[in-house]
Amino acid sequence: MVQEILSFQPEGSGEHAFLQIQKQGENTEYVARLLARFAGVRQRDIGYAGLKDRHGRTTQWFSVWLPGKEDPDWSQLETPSIQVLQAVRHARKLKRGVLSGNRFQLLIRDWAGDKSRLEMQLQCIKKSGFPNYFGSQRFGHQGQNVNKALALLQGAKVKRELRSIYLSAVRSYLFNQILSQRIIANNWNQAIAGDVFIFNHSNSYFKPEQIDDCVRQRIGQGEIHPTAIMYGKGVLETQAEALAIEEKVISQHQCLSDGLIDYGLEASRRALRVMPDDLSWEFIADDGLLLRFCLPAGCYATSLLREIVDC
Repeated sequence: MVQEILSFQPEGSGEHAFLQIQKQGENTEYVARLLARFAGVRQRDIGYAGLKDRHGRTTQWFSVWLPGKEDPDWSQLETPSIQVLQAVRHARKLKRGVLSGNRFQLLIRDWAGDKSRLEMQLQCIKKSGFPNYFGSQRFGHQGQNVNKALALLQGAKVKRELRSIYLSAVRSYLFNQILSQRIIANNWNQAIAGDVFIFNHSNSYFKPEQIDDCVRQRIGQGEIHPTAIMYGKGVLETQAEALAIEEKVISQHQCLSDGLIDYGLEASRRALRVMPDDLSWEFIADDGLLLRFCLPAGCYATSLLREIVDC
């Protein structure tokens, strides 16, 4: 079960109807098309903040632009797989990425393993976080999106809506490679020379004049995190040891990194680790592990699961 957490409260008035919808067995884009047909508007008049899994029971927000129009009877939209939980007006369209996070509840059935080791690992994650990998779903069926991006960069014709998906997969792949190098060096959750740091639950980052005890203490408390490049146009920002790791990965995948520059993607930075909020767990009988936690937007529950479950 996944529930979106918006980064703002709808105002209660405006040209856009905001709908909180619970769905299961349907993907986000299908629901968006259904809303457009039901409301008699164009596809581009529908907004949503992020994509949600088809198979999970997910709760997410959609917006429908209805200037000068009354809301239709949204209850007529409901099916056994789609329920409208609430409808409220807002002045602006719902944009991608405006979530503050997602709340998860996961039941792992037929669990088997060492409970004491599991408890130790979950306590460690609760205190110190886990690696902020992009999950496998970022890379498409059997991880083929990077190969499709490579074909695009070598001149293959690709639909515009797929182009951004493939290029995003490339950036995510390069980030994951840098994170892997930091994990191998056992410094993914520590400060090294030349690091750039990001504030917890924020996109703001900074470069300290030096790595001192204050910086290390803030990392230990989960207030800030080391980052890696989401590659694109612009400077890498890092220096010294941190820069060397990023430059090594980028040079090993020169065709991919050059392609991101050619397509004009702007560089940004992403935290190397995630601190889950409200992480709790319990066993249902002996073989059902129930997990609850919240993650910031853009972070993957599957990346937490891979730390505790052999998938």
